[in-house]
Amino acid sequence: MRAVVASLAVFVMLLVTVVVFVSWRDRHRFSSPEDPAAARDASADQARHEAERHFVQGQAAGHHTPNST
Repeated sequence: MRAVVASLAVFVMLLVTVVVFVSWRDRHRFSSPEDPAAARDASADQARHEAERHFVQGQAAGHHTPNST
């Protein structure tokens, strides 16, 4: 019985160690110096796209003639 409990305890400790190591490794892998620059570029592209869309919509609204009754 002691051998089963000891084996189970060792297995749980190894499992916890592997989970902690993998989460630590992934945290360091996902945070690169390029991430903030990519986020800024994406935000700038989105703002430019929205500005262009609003400009085009304004141009289309300026050419619309109301119905005369």
